[in-house]
Amino acid sequence: MSAPARVLVVDDSPTMRGLITAVLSSDPEVNVIGQAGDALEAREAIKRLNPDVVTLDIEMPNMNGLDFLEKIMTLRPMPVIMVSTMTHRGAEATLAALEIGAFDCVGKPGPGELRPFGDLAEKVKAAARTQRQFSQPVAAVAPPPSVADFRVGRKIVAIGSSTGGVEALIAVLQKFPANCPPTVITQHMPPTFTKSFAERLNRLCAPVVQEATDGARLEIGKIYLAPGGERHLQVSGASAPCCRLVDRAPVNGHRPSVDVLFDSVAELAGRNAVGVILTGMGRDGAAGLLKMRHAGARTLGQNEKTCVVYGMPRVAHELGAVEQQLPLSAIGEEILKMTAARKEGTE
Repeated sequence: MSAPARVLVVDDSPTMRGLITAVLSSDPEVNVIGQAGDALEAREAIKRLNPDVVTLDIEMPNMNGLDFLEKIMTLRPMPVIMVSTMTHRGAEATLAALEIGAFDCVGKPGPGELRPFGDLAEKVKAAARTQRQFSQPVAAVAPPPSVADFRVGRKIVAIGSSTGGVEALIAVLQKFPANCPPTVITQHMPPTFTKSFAERLNRLCAPVVQEATDGARLEIGKIYLAPGGERHLQVSGASAPCCRLVDRAPVNGHRPSVDVLFDSVAELAGRNAVGVILTGMGRDGAAGLLKMRHAGARTLGQNEKTCVVYGMPRVAHELGAVEQQLPLSAIGEEILKMTAARKEGTE
């Protein structure tokens, strides 16, 4: 067995530090080697202890978590998992942290929550294993093609992502023109975070990006993000495709699940679809992408070198679900090639 992941817990609340430490210490493959109450203590602890991973609170005295994260990524890049309140303000700050280079995020538990911090230990272990260079920010992208330069066809695009997906989705969707194909996305993210993420994507991208609502018609120039929480996103309606939010048990430990979305796209659109699986832990989406490929859809997977975690794309590739593996920088353009209308028709 490999050595346990060595973690430094940073939070200004002694109670929260104790809770995080207890949750992580229950996993024999995680070793909490220290705690810090603010950025100044954390800086000294990082120098002294050399942790594999840091969990970092966003709201702290002396220096907030975002400012401290920027210093970490500039001076001593390492995996950092953000611990945030489940509020709109907390979600906005966490999304900014993920763009700066944080590995992943977890929400602080509410009253009576049965599994506080969810899969934090798994995220810590994945962060400790990753070979990603955390000093590299999201690369600048070229402007998307103009509406006049892109003739959209009839295909639907479905994208699934998890850990590292905030950066990856921004990189892909910023390549889309305002008249992009209808696009549905499931990104593993805590409840309340997806609305803020959709708003952030809407500001950064040429198409309209919105959190999916039940019954929303799939339209050209619109991107629909599955809301985090209690329901799965599916698509249905042969004559007038629309979003459906469905009450079902978690699939692969997730709700919403990428597999549930991909399964529905395979059944509805068949060859008139493109499926894309991006960076993420676990295997969610791999079986659904295989179903899409068997139904005649085009399929893409992010390659290992550009993934924060090469989990979901790896499993999909091993199953034979991925038609092409590409670096993140090439995926947006390839989606447009696959969905553009042919000159002689409207595929």
